Amino acid sequence: MRLALITGEYPPLPGGVGDYTRELARALQARGHTVAVWTDQRGMGDAGSPVPVHRVVRRWDLTAWWALGRSLRAWRPEGVLLQYQAAAYGLGGAMNLWPALARRWIGDAPLVVTFHDLRVPYLFPKAGPLREWSMRFLARAADGVIVTNHEDELRLRAQGLRALWRIPIGSNIQPPPDLPDPTEARRRLGLPTDRPLVGFFGFLHPSKGFDVLLEAIAALRREGMAIDLVHIGASVAPSDPSQRGYAAACRRRIRELGLEDAVWETGYRPPEEISLAFAAVEVCALPYRDGVSFRRGTLMAALAHGRAVVSTFPRVPIPELREGENILLIPPEDPAALARALGRVLAEPETRARLEEGARRLAEIFAWERIAAQVEEVFRALRAR
Repeated sequence: MRLALITGEYPPLPGGVGDYTRELARALQARGHTVAVWTDQRGMGDAGSPVPVHRVVRRWDLTAWWALGRSLRAWRPEGVLLQYQAAAYGLGGAMNLWPALARRWIGDAPLVVTFHDLRVPYLFPKAGPLREWSMRFLARAADGVIVTNHEDELRLRAQGLRALWRIPIGSNIQPPPDLPDPTEARRRLGLPTDRPLVGFFGFLHPSKGFDVLLEAIAALRREGMAIDLVHIGASVAPSDPSQRGYAAACRRRIRELGLEDAVWETGYRPPEEISLAFAAVEVCALPYRDGVSFRRGTLMAALAHGRAVVSTFPRVPIPELREGENILLIPPEDPAALARALGRVLAEPETRARLEEGARRLAEIFAWERIAAQVEEVFRALRAR
């Protein structure tokens, strides 16, 4: 099939949706499909992608409709997959309406929307109910919808959506087969080798609970544990500058807690160095305020690297997560519980080993080959109707 993938962000810009699109495009290509990506011009000039990239959009407003449409019509796709996350499109609502007009350009090619989350766009001041309406409109205007997690599936099915598939995301960072041991990984990254390291991966956003983790690290150090925290990756996503205020607040809290010498930031690094950072830490703490979820690429990366993971109870049951076997779960916004769980992993080698093995087994269901096969089946089912 000739499959066109549309995304509001794409490498070399950092961002989970862009990384997901790159990995999915590669996996679909490996399965024999002809694949290309459509996005905006922010990465213009980058020639490092093995998948063709059409950077035809200047801004994600109404002008994007025609820019995408004309280019897609010339390419003649047999299926179109729109990656949707409001922040990736600048929180505007233009792309929520685009599927209703797309037929004039893509003909009868099935149009599928992948919702990376169900957060609503901003639109304009006092938009109120229009924000939720724009999300429902987008879902219903598409021929099919893919969600990445259990909670979004339940929400959309409750709204009566039937052409709906749940397909998880995979890790945007693929661990190489020759990762060094922790000591060597720390040496290469300039991290301390004489104390336990807790890892946190991803942009700083209030929903991810980095501030809660800071309180837990401070509590453990007050109890006499020599422990440091490694923030893996960039702090702020280019597509969501609203995160800057939270990042600044976290840095202030680091100073207030006296953790200046205990928090290490890798900053934006190429994938192989992100993998090195995962190899360097004993445990990953992901204290999401809204609960652990399979829509979180940060979780998938930690699992793929076989790290012991401490996170928060999910909002809806996730059968694949087994407490004490492949994850430790705590209440959200509970620094004391987080400190106890981290202390347990670090003090009990057998618990850590069990969680690491469980993480590696769980990560197998998020392999990109498997994800690409499921996306392929969605388009085959829609084309057969």
